[in-house]
Amino acid sequence: MSVIGLIILLFFVAVAVAAPWIAPPEDPSEPYRVPRDGWGSTPQPPGEGHLFGTTQGQYDILYGVVWGTRTAFRVSLMVVGFSALIGILIGTMAAYYGGIIDSVLMRIVDVFYSIPYLVAAMVLTTVLGRSLTNALIALIVFGWMGYARLIRGNILSVKEEEYVSAANAVGATDFRIIFRHVLPNSIFPVVVQASMNMGTIVITAATLSFLGVGAPSGYADWGQMISFARNWILGTQGNAFQYWYTVVIPGASITMFCLSWNLIGDAFRDIMDPKMQGGGV
Repeated sequence: MSVIGLIILLFFVAVAVAAPWIAPPEDPSEPYRVPRDGWGSTPQPPGEGHLFGTTQGQYDILYGVVWGTRTAFRVSLMVVGFSALIGILIGTMAAYYGGIIDSVLMRIVDVFYSIPYLVAAMVLTTVLGRSLTNALIALIVFGWMGYARLIRGNILSVKEEEYVSAANAVGATDFRIIFRHVLPNSIFPVVVQASMNMGTIVITAATLSFLGVGAPSGYADWGQMISFARNWILGTQGNAFQYWYTVVIPGASITMFCLSWNLIGDAFRDIMDPKMQGGGV
């Protein structure tokens, strides 16, 4: 299953890299602007002019899906990367130094945890202004707490090991102990969680775009493409699947992207979990 996940992910990587050749932009200075073929409201089916058809507003679905792949990678890598970095720094300081520092930092984590994630991201994005960059900032601001708690729990266990006590005894600095001995032996679960969250973040960002507070209208984003299909999801009377392509194609992209990361995350978990390696005393 992990191989399947890797194959799917490599496919998306290839699409993202080859986007300028698969769907050449009309304006190279704005490659993420989805081209339009008129101003009509009724989607057009897949055909010779538009391989995947068009959405409401005549936005080209193929272009939106292909360049939306780049958007998905940018969203997932930036949000997960910065969220994990913030969480690791805060969780490490809380666990290693303990005492009042631990209490204060964990209370901050609890405060952020008490705020509904999606609602908070929507509110902050609305306050900052509708744009993909602001949506990423909102997702990072309210997405680091899980990493902080996870790394803190691991470090609380690791810092009691004998090699940490030995490093303290020989006068090693806190910086050296943390980055040479503590983090390398406690960060693996965070890597697993980060890989599992890569797909989740894309879904959340797509939700913000669908609700109108994420990527601006006409931006190459999978959630934006599904948003254009909201009035055509049920098709027409007597033909519920008449406009299936407006939902299925971008929806399948989101599903397969998330599936690939979940399968890879499962593989990381199995590799890094000693109980799954068949060993033992």
